[in-house]
Amino acid sequence: MEQVNPVLVPERKLSDGMVIPGIGMGTFGNDRYSSGEVSDAVYGAIKAGYRLFDCAAAYGNEKEIGQVFQKAFADGIVQREDLTIMTKVWNDRHGEGDVLVACAQSLRDLKLSYLDIYMVHWPFPNYHAPGAHLEGRNPDAVPFSLEEYLTTWRQMERLVDLGLVKSIGMSNMTITKLEQVLPLCRIRPTVLEVEISPTFQQPKLFEYCKEQGIQLIAFSPMGSPCRPARDTEEGDVVTFELPALKEIAAAHHCHPATICVKWAVQRGQIPIPFSIYEKEYVENLKCVTEDFLTDEEMERLRKADQNARLIKGKVFLWEEAEDWRDIWDGEDAWNIL
Repeated sequence: MEQVNPVLVPERKLSDGMVIPGIGMGTFGNDRYSSGEVSDAVYGAIKAGYRLFDCAAAYGNEKEIGQVFQKAFADGIVQREDLTIMTKVWNDRHGEGDVLVACAQSLRDLKLSYLDIYMVHWPFPNYHAPGAHLEGRNPDAVPFSLEEYLTTWRQMERLVDLGLVKSIGMSNMTITKLEQVLPLCRIRPTVLEVEISPTFQQPKLFEYCKEQGIQLIAFSPMGSPCRPARDTEEGDVVTFELPALKEIAAAHHCHPATICVKWAVQRGQIPIPFSIYEKEYVENLKCVTEDFLTDEEMERLRKADQNARLIKGKVFLWEEAEDWRDIWDGEDAWNIL
């Protein structure tokens, strides 16, 4: 296996002083791959040089990934402090007292004594089972509630107090929601995980988070070509077909996916691409240590933004919502510069 020296990988310093890698590996693959396939890829990624891993209870594979972490420690590949391990509380654990239970379960499954970063996966308690299909809206789904979210966030802050979690973060938030929540946080989020790719750059959210000292983590950094069918719509943008992306990839003699990863790291968000294939996940890491994009190429990609959200979250819609844009507070209409 080709290996990348982790020292060569760009780093990001969070607002609380924690320094983490500028690229990581995602672990959402339970819609296509077995937990064993995902965990095998995590083990291979550790050997390849990855030091940041993005997990979630909802992905259904934390037990298998925890076994892989223990194996990597036992094999002497890494020590616990070498890794930045992130995971998330799922929507059905937002109630009073539930967040601590959820965190404890993730710690048991991942076989860890602490988490580096723990995030609120979605900003509401709207539950759906893994692999859910769009067969009517969940009658129990509700819109965002500041009071409900703060109940969850106070418990997240308590996890830091208890030493179970080093940093806490949010996911799938909008500027509208952040403006309500941030002034009320005793411990502010250090990270925000959202969809960002060359065809969905979210520039206003990007700038807002920079101003607030929040590090953006980018899921679906390649435009999620293998996303669940429930998130597809006729006319969706195909990121790899973006002309500027294809032409820059040709100039660098690589796949457009590689340019997506380079662009993300050079722009400043932390991409968390996922693949079970060794060649792909090694290339995703290696490409950010060499053959950098020029300022002109970065500017060309900035101008190529299509403002095209692909992970729409339609399974979380409440009955009164008009469509998936309500989940994002209608911001897709103006989240451009």
